[in-house]
Amino acid sequence: MPNIHSNISFGLVNIPVIMNPIIRNNDTSFNQLHAKCLNRIQYVKYCDHCKVEVKEKDIIKGYEYEKDKYLTFPKEELNKLKPENEKEIEIVSFIKIDEIDPAYYEKSYMLGTEKVSKAYNLLCEALKKTKKVALAKTVIGSKFYYCILRFTKFGIIMTTLFFQEEVILPEVEIDKNVKEKELDLAIKLIEERSGKFEPETYQDEYQNNIKDAISDKLNGKKVKGVKKKQKEQISDLLEALEKSLKKK
Repeated sequence: MPNIHSNISFGLVNIPVIMNPIIRNNDTSFNQLHAKCLNRIQYVKYCDHCKVEVKEKDIIKGYEYEKDKYLTFPKEELNKLKPENEKEIEIVSFIKIDEIDPAYYEKSYMLGTEKVSKAYNLLCEALKKTKKVALAKTVIGSKFYYCILRFTKFGIIMTTLFFQEEVILPEVEIDKNVKEKELDLAIKLIEERSGKFEPETYQDEYQNNIKDAISDKLNGKKVKGVKKKQKEQISDLLEALEKSLKKK
């Protein structure tokens, strides 16, 4: 995704920003091949009614309101429905971040500036001092989002949010009548295994295994599988907690 020029709207203050995604896909890329001849599989947009391959310029979107009956929407009509000021990130309120369950977080972007911006620095400092995040709305591509802007040591990070109807959080009854000994052991286990979040130490084990397998194949070696450890199955909760504490 190329850098997007946008604008934070904060009351009557406008802050030009550049939006950059901060997540990249690090997965090993595979192509789909025909097993018989190892040719790459091609994807063709095909109209079964007209028996022809269809070009992108001849495709419109359709909403199926009854079986096989569609309301059609050309791109021009859909563009008319986009909110005004779609290139803006309009702040609507300021809230505490712990009011938002992380289940609502979707994708994050870095909001930076091309040159030193007094207004950008002011917003950073205000968010830092108030310990709040800005709740805003914007359009990215063809999708409307609510999002939060939060101050970090890197600058302002914008995280888009799922809407309530997109998040399925079933109500679960939690039995609070736990046994005191089991709770004590669980707390000891948590304390024993407590640490700091150190993202540089966490590795994608599956992707590392794939890269090793590719290297082995290129060198004419057999692919070594991962040895699966047999975990001891303990049905008694107290016994499982006690053994977990003993096992470093």
